[in-house]
Amino acid sequence: MKLQSFTLVAIAAVFLFSCSRQTKIAEKPAIPSGQNHGMIKGSPFVEDLLSKMTLDEKIGQMNQYNGFWDVTGPAPAAGGGAEKYDNLRAGKVGSMLNITGTERVRKIQEIVVKESRLGIPLIFGHDVIHGFKTLAPIPLAEAASWDLEAIKKSSSVAAAEAAASGINWTFAPMVDISRDARWGRVMEGGGEDPYLGSLIAAARVKGFQGDDLKSPLTIASCTKHYAGYGFAEGGRDYNTVDISNSTLHNVILPPFKAAVMAGTKTLMNSFNEINGIPANAHTYILRDVLKGDWNFKGYVVSDWGSIGELPIHGYAENSKQAAEQAVKAGCDMDMESYYYLNHLKELVNEGNVPMALIDDAVRRILMVKEELGLFEDPYKYCDANREKEVVYNPAHKAAVRDVAKKSIVLLKNESALLPLKSGQKVAVIGPHVKDKNSPLGSWRIGSDDNSAVSLWEGLQAHKNIEWLYAEGVKLTTAPASFTEEVSINETDTTGFAEALRVAAMADVVLLNIGEHGFMSGEGRSRTNIDIPGLQDELMEAILKVNKNVVLVLQAGRPLDISKASETVPSILLVWQLGSESGNAIADVVTGQYNPSGKLPMSFPRNVGQVPIYYSVKNTGRPLKNDFNPKMVFWSHYGDSEKTALYPFGYGLSYTTFKYGNIALSKNLEGGLSATINVTNTGKMAGEEVVQLYIRDKVASSTRPIKELKGFEKVKLEPGGSKMVTFLLTKKELSFYNDKGEEVFEPGEFDIMIGGSSDDVQTASINM
Repeated sequence: MKLQSFTLVAIAAVFLFSCSRQTKIAEKPAIPSGQNHGMIKGSPFVEDLLSKMTLDEKIGQMNQYNGFWDVTGPAPAAGGGAEKYDNLRAGKVGSMLNITGTERVRKIQEIVVKESRLGIPLIFGHDVIHGFKTLAPIPLAEAASWDLEAIKKSSSVAAAEAAASGINWTFAPMVDISRDARWGRVMEGGGEDPYLGSLIAAARVKGFQGDDLKSPLTIASCTKHYAGYGFAEGGRDYNTVDISNSTLHNVILPPFKAAVMAGTKTLMNSFNEINGIPANAHTYILRDVLKGDWNFKGYVVSDWGSIGELPIHGYAENSKQAAEQAVKAGCDMDMESYYYLNHLKELVNEGNVPMALIDDAVRRILMVKEELGLFEDPYKYCDANREKEVVYNPAHKAAVRDVAKKSIVLLKNESALLPLKSGQKVAVIGPHVKDKNSPLGSWRIGSDDNSAVSLWEGLQAHKNIEWLYAEGVKLTTAPASFTEEVSINETDTTGFAEALRVAAMADVVLLNIGEHGFMSGEGRSRTNIDIPGLQDELMEAILKVNKNVVLVLQAGRPLDISKASETVPSILLVWQLGSESGNAIADVVTGQYNPSGKLPMSFPRNVGQVPIYYSVKNTGRPLKNDFNPKMVFWSHYGDSEKTALYPFGYGLSYTTFKYGNIALSKNLEGGLSATINVTNTGKMAGEEVVQLYIRDKVASSTRPIKELKGFEKVKLEPGGSKMVTFLLTKKELSFYNDKGEEVFEPGEFDIMIGGSSDDVQTASINM
């Protein structure tokens, strides 16, 4: 009887706990809990305008439509977008995307300015990722340049052409840190390291926005994807993200904070959930951190239809609840789900969403429009003459060629096959040699197809070398568009015979193989990150008739090139370099430019190592037990090295560099200076990216064995030397704890300086 009574009590207790837990989860406070919610105050103009707006007009500013009809033709009829057209005229649209060209932008702007009650102009957004018409290298390639000024210039070129074509808001930069090359969108970011990624984020924001956002040649940036998108499980796009607070604050958030500090005007939410909460509804990262701790005064936009995905995640019961969750969390503008337009008015009238949250969101949107100068002149981006002068300007081609050649990474150069020598006979073989489309890369929806300078075209300017050509193998069996999967040729070897004939005649073979430009990017995750199709087989066949092969590797991500690394004497990573691709590659292979690129992401030995990155934790069993090499109880793989094939920060030159010893000294501010002498010991002038890493030996939260905290790109003549000095403050020696607080803990630090993350000199200091 006692046992039965106990059981009944226990069951009742569990039931009551379950009910209370469900009640707790279901409760949704009118103003989200937290210590900071970052409500802002607008300018007098914005506050006055806000006071005149109806609730419908306010919600309209929070609504973004994609282009839905040919604006140069008649107004859409019923069933063909007529309701959206009427909403434009009624002031129920705040922004549109994917409308380009001064004529089209002006026609839509005239509708809202002339026909809506208050005439509030639209802001026009577009994915200007690595250029508009004139394309720079894909962003991951640009990161390999480690040249912040060149990256900033590249973004300013993109901004100028986009702005001249009617756009005033770009959905870039993408600053997601990622360690997983299976994820196709690594091509769009700055690589695996939060320090390098933060500096690149700031450079791109400043490039897009310039010194004066009212200039007709600058555009508002939209830093994305906030947050954690690059940590999708399995490298599968849109997948779940489950991370620690330490990873969130020390790895994922720093580039976003850097962009906010650099003045980015907008942020875009990510598609993923973070630890069970979809990013669109994540109060902590949006209100507490972004709008609270960081005092961000711009606005947040959802990614395409992602508020509409909250019910699919299983976080919202229906579209109405999804709208409530997103706006309370801090998402200010709804891109293409219509949930705000359909539900916010009802939610406000019911008292479930405070008017203060609506006003704050609208205020933020209006302030960005004010900063762009749209209230002063809604048509300032609609000058057709300026469009003709700016788009494809020759100066822009020069700028993207400059960053393209700086983005190329020399991975291997045995027997000094590169640079090529005058008088040589060189066979240029591969499916990309004459391709003018694939080198443009992914995410270039504003550009013109087949507008890249092909490798073959770039080489023709160098008449002192005899060039031979063979396609060898077709990579794709059918052309692919931006929205289609690339179809890979895995059967047709009919071009092998001609390729082998040409290769046998040559002194050197340039073998241009790799990924098609549309094999990376959004939705293009891969479980095998090898060189696709029959290209490896072509490489093996050519090596049998000519050992002097230079692999000119086109890729949008780190690939598994372990087979090539073992057999090919020279490897040049050329990524997807954009409009001036062929000219930039020709500059490097002929020695007109000495390659200086360094990897922003580690290259694995095989896909089984992924995710792989340099800034690993030591673990309790980091090293093989040398006194008993047969023992298996240490952190390793039984069938592969655990180190990267080519690590972060790695990249060779046609010359060589020697590093001296590190000299360390403390300064009065509690930081330190680290000095090292670097000498060019080769026969060519060259640039070296001198990299500084630290290790906090003992901390309250375990720290990585290496963390990049400084770098400087130096150019040295043969025999030339330079003393390079790094100044580290407490900030560089600090880390974030689990609460997101930046902390400095005195103790012993290793300071490492060298030419890559695995080739450094080390000195220690107590701070």
